[in-house]
Amino acid sequence: MRRRILAALSVAALTLAGGTAAHAATHGVAKPTVVLVHGAWADSSSWDGVVERLLHDGYPVGVFATPLRSLSGDSAALRDYLAAVSGPIVLVGHSYGGAVITNAATGNTAVQALVYVDAFAPAAGVPVIALPGPDSALTDPAILQFVPAGAPTPTTDLYIDKALFPAVFANDLPASKGRILAVTQRPVTYGALTEPSGPPAWQSIPSWYEVGTKDKVIPAAVQKQMATAIGAHVRSAATGHLPMVSHPADVTATIESAAKGTTK
Repeated sequence: MRRRILAALSVAALTLAGGTAAHAATHGVAKPTVVLVHGAWADSSSWDGVVERLLHDGYPVGVFATPLRSLSGDSAALRDYLAAVSGPIVLVGHSYGGAVITNAATGNTAVQALVYVDAFAPAAGVPVIALPGPDSALTDPAILQFVPAGAPTPTTDLYIDKALFPAVFANDLPASKGRILAVTQRPVTYGALTEPSGPPAWQSIPSWYEVGTKDKVIPAAVQKQMATAIGAHVRSAATGHLPMVSHPADVTATIESAAKGTTK
């Protein structure tokens, strides 16, 4: 019985990872699998609008549920996830997810492109918390809530104040949508944001970067500095910190540009 269950799970996993790719191949179109990685204070559903469009355009898609527990642990989990994906990959990270893809893709020859969407792209030894800059809304002491309360430790959960979330994180979305996202946010640990990053994948993998010019979490100037530092192809959009929710068509266009730019 156990063997039958494991066999069934294996077949299901292969179908999910490669079924759409096989379908595309039968139509003479070789497209990479797009793997989407969400950041802190979000979950996999934030990619729904992008997933819908990518599937419509014939791309195999995977969405990685970021644990948000530690940068090294999250990156290791993504590395394992990528190992189960067959064929070439376009790896996309939003916000903290950018740091995760930066670490997880290092040395992975299947990853043909990295796409940063309002995302952190740290150099080796640099923690995420050092990157937003003095103009980021994250510097406001009132915006972060620690659970449990008190001086943070590596395992302390960080939440965004629900009352401030709509205006800061969802400033280009309807207020009603922002309030829902504030309630459903997933916390990230203090340790994940303070842990030094490892050798960056962007040193050897072509990168694309979508800059949100209305972003209050990672100001546009900071995003442009990171994009320049990693040698990325840059595309700007008049969006806040959650462009995959507010403007999924723009984000999809950036991802598909990366996919087409690496097709051999």
